[in-house]
Amino acid sequence: EKLCISEPSNAYDFGQIINAVNANKDKAACADLLTITDPKKLPVLLSNKLEGEILLIFIQSLEHYVAGKDPGLAYQHLFYLSKAERFKVVLALLSKNEKEEVQQLFDLLSESQSDLYSLEDLESLKKAYEL
Repeated sequence: EKLCISEPSNAYDFGQIINAVNANKDKAACADLLTITDPKKLPVLLSNKLEGEILLIFIQSLEHYVAGKDPGLAYQHLFYLSKAERFKVVLALLSKNEKEEVQQLFDLLSESQSDLYSLEDLESLKKAYEL
């Protein structure tokens, strides 16, 4: 059954939704969540709960559902995700294959046009993701 996603008002709600999304590996629901969540709020909503599998489902959801329709939104989520607590720790633990998935999303964004980022912005963000 499809998860019903409403905008989380706090870190606890966000965490509950993320856990449900992650348990079902529901990338479409995750994309819905990311679409209605203000990217600027991501570091606060994630609090200190960022983990590898959460980062990955975000990346996959952005790649498969968001970047094609709204590359600017995908970029903003990547940008604010990189400001989240534990981001560097989680990044360090990604496998080679997982890093390649992140790279694919960046490739997709570099082929897309958006007023919200330039190729320079993208290159600078790639450095934050250690790509």
